[in-house]
Amino acid sequence: MIFIMAWRNIWRNKMRSIVIMLSIAIGLFAGVSVLALYEGMMKSRVRNVIDSEVGHLQMHNIKFKEDYDPRYILANGAGVLTTVKGMPEVKLAASRSIAMGMLATPTGSAGVQINGVIPGLEYQVSQLQRKIIQGRPFDPVKKNEIMVGQKLAKKMKLKLRSKLVLTFTDTSGNMVSGAFRVAAIYQSDNAPLDEKNVYVNMEELNPLLGIQNAFHEIVILLKNDAAVEKMQRELQQKFPAYQIESWREISPETDLLVKTVDQYSYIIMFIIMFSLAFGIVNTMLMAILERTREIGMMVALGTNHVRIFLMIFLETIFLTLGGTPVGLFISWLATAYFNKQGLDLSGMGREMMSSFGFGTVIYPEFPADKIAGVLLIVAGTAFVSCLLPAIKALKLLPVEALRR
Repeated sequence: MIFIMAWRNIWRNKMRSIVIMLSIAIGLFAGVSVLALYEGMMKSRVRNVIDSEVGHLQMHNIKFKEDYDPRYILANGAGVLTTVKGMPEVKLAASRSIAMGMLATPTGSAGVQINGVIPGLEYQVSQLQRKIIQGRPFDPVKKNEIMVGQKLAKKMKLKLRSKLVLTFTDTSGNMVSGAFRVAAIYQSDNAPLDEKNVYVNMEELNPLLGIQNAFHEIVILLKNDAAVEKMQRELQQKFPAYQIESWREISPETDLLVKTVDQYSYIIMFIIMFSLAFGIVNTMLMAILERTREIGMMVALGTNHVRIFLMIFLETIFLTLGGTPVGLFISWLATAYFNKQGLDLSGMGREMMSSFGFGTVIYPEFPADKIAGVLLIVAGTAFVSCLLPAIKALKLLPVEALRR
């Protein structure tokens, strides 16, 4: 009976109820769209970190990352790389030689990380060739070629065919230098990394370092993102003398960003629904004012306070939940469209986006895993919104109410 009465009550003033439901739908659409945008941005960022920057896992000599001392190569690296490539969970694996040094040009110098790579493997692991915006990939015939990031090239005033000198220490602690020419300028979605990393052929870097056919790093891409922790444990058991790190440990700022944005997205949703709660409260107070005599009559006839509270609560729930399916459906449609077409944020500036590690085209994803949380916020909004009108109704004295 209370359910039927509450349902009929909200339709006494159809226009007012429809406006409130539409407000809820628009608010929910805005909130879920923000969640979808954040979901797409975070997944895109994680994908870039894994596919274009650090891979799922990396292997190093346990002492190498303390000071990036070139002496600490991976013992039996070639054998380990072959073993890793043969594991069923592994999609791709590549080796790198690494040196920390200085890049010098006639206009100045800058500290860089020099990555010695095997071009064919590196193109598959980090998609380096796809990032090239000027020039070409490494030519197997030409010697001493280097790829530099656009931000570094701009800072050091480098162009294609520009000559530069790399200086670093070898395994004996001696300072060594090598002259290179710019074969390509690349641009990724992470400007800080572009400024720091340069790429050369491993076969040209290794003799300068004095490590010949050895290397310092193995980068691993897995077939399944969910297998990272399992593979890390398995590799650590197989190679206890190596340091095995997941992308979360190599790039902790990305992991922290994902967790922080998840929390902030719920806060934004809460703020939107909290704002809408004022409209719901206002509507319910007006409804109580219009029905003062009716509520007084109900109390006089013996209706207890619990039933009156329940009636007002149900009216608020019906108003709030009435707009929920519409809001969720519209946000799902919008998300599905932009997930296919992409949301172009180039107007905000590629440089600004890449300084935070994001691309200019974002593909929002409907946050299905967060809908339960969204519905809890909606239900909480309905409950809070009904409190003031219910208290107002419960304070009515039957005699005074019937006189109005």
